[in-house]
Amino acid sequence: MASLALTSPPAVKIPSYLSSSSSSLFSRSSISFRTTESRSRICVSGYAKCNLPKAVNGNARIPIINETTIPKFFDSSRLEKSVSRNNTKLKLFSGTANPALSQEIAWYMGLELGKVSIKRFADGEIYVQLKESVRGCDVFLVQPTCTPTNENLMELLIMVDACRRASAKKVTAVIPYFGYARADRKTQGRESIAAKLVANLITEAGADRVLACDLHSGQSMGYFDIPVDHVYCQPVILDYLASKSISSEDLVVVSPDVGGVARARAFAKKLSDAPLAIVDKRRHGHNVAEVMNLIGDVKGKVAVMVDDIIDTAGTIVKGAALLHEEGAREVYACCTHAVFSPPAIERLSSGLLQEVIVTNTLPVAEKNYFPQLTILSVANLLGETIWRVHDDSSVSSIFL
Repeated sequence: MASLALTSPPAVKIPSYLSSSSSSLFSRSSISFRTTESRSRICVSGYAKCNLPKAVNGNARIPIINETTIPKFFDSSRLEKSVSRNNTKLKLFSGTANPALSQEIAWYMGLELGKVSIKRFADGEIYVQLKESVRGCDVFLVQPTCTPTNENLMELLIMVDACRRASAKKVTAVIPYFGYARADRKTQGRESIAAKLVANLITEAGADRVLACDLHSGQSMGYFDIPVDHVYCQPVILDYLASKSISSEDLVVVSPDVGGVARARAFAKKLSDAPLAIVDKRRHGHNVAEVMNLIGDVKGKVAVMVDDIIDTAGTIVKGAALLHEEGAREVYACCTHAVFSPPAIERLSSGLLQEVIVTNTLPVAEKNYFPQLTILSVANLLGETIWRVHDDSSVSSIFL
C-alpha cells in the first residue's frame, strides 16, 4: 500500500524583472503591488525558475515567499489584522492528486497541512483515515480530479465522507481542476450529462461547499445544490504578462473558438482593452478540431490565445498556425488547466508558439516539460479565497 508523502520544493531567487510592479499592459490598478508592514503571514509575490535537481527542457515556475509584498487584488480588512495560528478551527488537507499545490497553499496561509493517511489496497480500493481531530472544524480538502480522473474523484469523495463522519462542522471541497466539466450538456441524443452526476456525488458524499477554478462553463455551478465559489485565475496570468515587454498597441487577444469569446473579452479588458480576434473552429469529433477562418486583424501583432483547458492541443496549435498565416508576429498560449493528453507535448513544442503559459491547478509531470512551457502557481489565489470563505468575507471582491 502506498501512502501520501510531501516534499519541499527547491529554493528559488527573485528574478530582476519582478522588481518592478507596473506595466503598460494593464488598464486597471488592481494588479499592482503594495507593502503591508503589519502582515503576519507569508504570502506569494512572484515567480521564478525552479532549481531542479537535474536539467529539464521546461521553465517550471513556483512562487516566491516574501513577507513584505502582496498583490493589491488580495487586499481586505482582514489582512491588516494579526492572524492567530494557534487553536485555529480551520483545517487544510491534501489528497494525492496535487500535494505540491496543497503545500504551497498551506505556506501562504501560514498553516500546516492536516495529517491524513491515504492508501491503495492491492485490488485498487482507496483507504482514507484522518490522523487528527476535525470535530467542529472548518475543513478544506484540496484535490483536483485530474488524471487518473475516476481514481482521484473517488478519493475526494472518500475524504469528504471521512470528514463528515469525524464531525467536521463544514467540509469544503477545493477542486482546482473539475474533471467531467466538459460533459455539461447534451449535444446528441442519448448522451449523459456527467458534470451533473459528479456534482450530485460530491453533494451526497457530504460536502457543504465547493471551491473550483475556471470551470469550463458557468452553468456547471448550477448543477450543485450547495454553494460554489468560482475562482478565476486570470490575475495570476495577467500578473505574469505584465512582466513581459509587450506594447499594448501591438497586442491582440485571440479566442480559439466561438465558445470562448466571453472569456477572451474579459481577458482583453484587463490588457488595456486590447482588440479581440476569434478563430472559427469546426469540431468533427471529440478531441478533433479543424480551423476554418479568422475573425479580426492580427497582422504584425503579438497574439495571445486564451483558453481554459489545453488537452490534446489540437485547437491551440491549429489556431496558432492560422495566426501565423495571417501575419501575427508572435503567438502566446495562455490557459488555466494543463491537461496535456498525448500528443499535446509534441504539438506545443513544434515551434509555432512563442510561449505556453499555464497554471499548476493540476500537476505537470517533469517528462512533459518543453522549452516554451511556463507554469504559474495559483496557490496565493486559492489560499486567499480559502481564508475569505472561512472568515465569511467577500470572494468576488478579489476579482474587481
